[in-house]
Amino acid sequence: MFITFLRLIFSQELVSWMRGHDSSVSSISVHGSGKYAITTSADTAQLWDLDTFQRIRKLNVRQSVGIQNVFFLPLSNIILSCFKDNSIFVWEFDTLHCKYQLPTPVEGSVLFYKVFAVTRDGRTLVAGGKSNHLHLWCLESKQLIRIIQMPEKVRAVRLLEFLPDSFDGGSNQVLGVLSQDNIMRFINIETCKLLFDIGSPEEGISTAVISPNGRYIASVMENGSLNLYSVQALTQEGNKPPPSLFKVVEDGPKYTSEANKLIKKVTSGRSEGQRLEGPWKSKGRKIKSRLLKLQANASLENKENELPGGLNKKRLQALLKGFGEYPAKYRMFVWRSLLQLPENHLAFSSLVDRGIHSAFVNIHKEYPIKSRKLLRVLQRTLSALAHWSAIFAETPYMPLLAFPFVKLFQNNQLICFEVVATVVVNFCQHWFEYFPNPPVNVLGMIENVLAHHDKELLQHLIKYKVTSQVYAWPLLETLLSEVLTREEWLKVFDNIFSNHPSYFLMIVVAYIICSRAPLLHCNQAEDFEYFFHHRNNLDINVVIKEAYHLMDSTPLDIHPQRMLDDFIPLTKGQYPVFNKYPTFIVDYQAREREKIRQDEIEYLRERQLAHESEAKAQKQKAEDEAWYRKQKLLQEAEEQRRKILLEEEERLAEQRQSLAVMKRKLKVKELQLLDASRRRFLNYQQDQLQMELKRLDDEIARKASMRDQETAAAVQDIELQRMELESQKQLFEQHLIKDQEAVRKEMKEEVDVHRRKVDLEDQRVQRLIEIDRQEIQKAHAMAEENLAKAERKHIDADWRLQAQRRLRRDDQDREKCYQEIVKRLHDNRVKEAELLKAMRETEEKKVFAYFLFLKQKVAAAADEHRKQFLDDKTNDALELAEKLQREDGNFGEHVDNRVLCRCWHEAFNNK
Repeated sequence: MFITFLRLIFSQELVSWMRGHDSSVSSISVHGSGKYAITTSADTAQLWDLDTFQRIRKLNVRQSVGIQNVFFLPLSNIILSCFKDNSIFVWEFDTLHCKYQLPTPVEGSVLFYKVFAVTRDGRTLVAGGKSNHLHLWCLESKQLIRIIQMPEKVRAVRLLEFLPDSFDGGSNQVLGVLSQDNIMRFINIETCKLLFDIGSPEEGISTAVISPNGRYIASVMENGSLNLYSVQALTQEGNKPPPSLFKVVEDGPKYTSEANKLIKKVTSGRSEGQRLEGPWKSKGRKIKSRLLKLQANASLENKENELPGGLNKKRLQALLKGFGEYPAKYRMFVWRSLLQLPENHLAFSSLVDRGIHSAFVNIHKEYPIKSRKLLRVLQRTLSALAHWSAIFAETPYMPLLAFPFVKLFQNNQLICFEVVATVVVNFCQHWFEYFPNPPVNVLGMIENVLAHHDKELLQHLIKYKVTSQVYAWPLLETLLSEVLTREEWLKVFDNIFSNHPSYFLMIVVAYIICSRAPLLHCNQAEDFEYFFHHRNNLDINVVIKEAYHLMDSTPLDIHPQRMLDDFIPLTKGQYPVFNKYPTFIVDYQAREREKIRQDEIEYLRERQLAHESEAKAQKQKAEDEAWYRKQKLLQEAEEQRRKILLEEEERLAEQRQSLAVMKRKLKVKELQLLDASRRRFLNYQQDQLQMELKRLDDEIARKASMRDQETAAAVQDIELQRMELESQKQLFEQHLIKDQEAVRKEMKEEVDVHRRKVDLEDQRVQRLIEIDRQEIQKAHAMAEENLAKAERKHIDADWRLQAQRRLRRDDQDREKCYQEIVKRLHDNRVKEAELLKAMRETEEKKVFAYFLFLKQKVAAAADEHRKQFLDDKTNDALELAEKLQREDGNFGEHVDNRVLCRCWHEAFNNK
């Protein structure tokens, strides 16, 4: 059912949608690396990988136990889990193995943990719950080292947050504790001193978070606003909030001796003479709201005007006359000081513990309030008043009187109850003496004051029979909340609470006098009633001034102050007994109401029984009617089924007759089909014989065609072989042409080389002639010799040219021979091998003859002194040729004339 989703903060894009929990998630803890997270619900805790958004592990527990919280310890790989049976386990994150379990606290100090906080170094764990005790655990020694007792007004802890400090090395010392009264107190866990607190019963804190550097505190208030506090301003001695109204009661509950050793009470760390300096203003900044600057040490003559919290009534009255109202931010604090509320927690708890009073069980029917919280607070406040004094359970206008204060103090029910009780005791004096009738004596005081100050208006009211129960009592029983707006009502009660209780009556008279113009124009009783039950266009500041004028100008004999007592605050410890009402009437009404309630209960029980009997009778009657109706339907259905059965039998007989006719027709048709089938079979046999004959004819034709095709294929194969032989011949001729071209090129290169050598020798001869010019005889002889050599070389060149011509003729003869061989191969394939062998032998003879011829020419042309060297090279060439001949088995067919020419060329170059 539960879905966890994440969004990017800036792009507001959905990153992942993680499913897995069946109930709502109570907490999410992220690992210090930001890669893992633990989500916790009542029945399971799940470990997630935030890179892949996949679940890694899941912790399941029995439904009877339940999980309280599972979270990572700061800057470590440790997971701490607490279950609803108060057991705490510590796990290793890497292996998810349990490292240890914290022991059970000592007897007398057990509390059910709800909230936790861990120091940044992960060494100290603080746990709290529905108690004013905090348990400090040392996670290194696994022992409970201290129990901190918060002030008595703290009954439950909702949030724990350590205040980081840059210089404590992670061992945080200041702990923020948000309790059920919506006040967050910051204490030192070592000295157990209350350093400062934020929030108030009027402006309660719903939740809070501290910045990582510990400089700021952000809190979400009960009224929906977001407050940001500076820790530096809160901790400065001169800029602290007002002194704490919570004091430690020395006589705390008794524990065992072992538990008492661990318990340390939180005491206030402020001086007694500290002033209220405003909402923690910082230096150099101007605060726009006006501040109350009250002297801490009042003079002895004003001692009776001193109020709790360091306020002075005279100075408050002077401030009120100057500005017309108290600052909205401090109004609730000033009211609590003016009314001197005792804040009796135990007494109020005993009243609340009695539950909802029977008179206000169905208050939602008479007063349908949209806000369930507001209705619940109103019901509890009225029930506490009814349990305090029985008259308030019988007073019909008590919800109207209490509702403005309930709406104003809905976040602090104790203050709400005590404000209403103080108003009833002091500002509603003598209201209940004529119960259940309106307070005639109080209305008489108002009428006397009105008669003294505005006789004409009173005569006008009397003329139209408008009594004080019409023009004064509606204003009194609703405390003017019906005719004033919220701001006007608060301004009026700022003045009422700051003056004598008689001022309240003067406000009512002043409201009537200031409304004289519209009232003098009214002449119907309904108009007067409407006027005093609805808001009117009236300046409330004028009404307040008129009330002060009436307080000063009213004669003493008719002044309400003479008949009303001075303000008396509620007593501390226990609330005073309120019995200023006719007891016998209230008791009689209570008895009558109880009797009526019992009669009503009995009536309701009998009516319930009657309803049940009637319901049973109706049910039985309906069942009988249903049975009869069912029987009737069954009879009708049976009759209908009988008719259907008869119709089906008639239809069946008709179908049988038609079936017999159909059978006869089918028999005749079957015979016809058999005859037709027999004739079709005979025809089929004839067709099969004809098809067989045709198939045989086709087979004979196919055989003849195949024979012709084979003959044609054989002819084509022969032709193809002929073409292959022709192509081989052409290929062989191409190879021969290439070989001849290669031999021709080599011969040409050899001739060129020989010519160059001759030129070189000529040059040498010329140089020798020039050098040996003196030896004429020797030079002439050498010249003749050189000339002879040149002639020989010329003759050798001629011989080489003749040899090349002979080679060409041999090539032509060989080509003719090859053509004859090809023809013979085409004519007779059998003699092909013999012809090839003969051609190989002929080729070998020609090549060797040509080689010997060249060798003889070269030997004849060489000089006498190089003859032996040429013979050696020739022998080497012959040996190489023989070796190649031995290695090549098919020398005749693939003889390479280029090899022999290359050998001859090598021998020639080395001469």
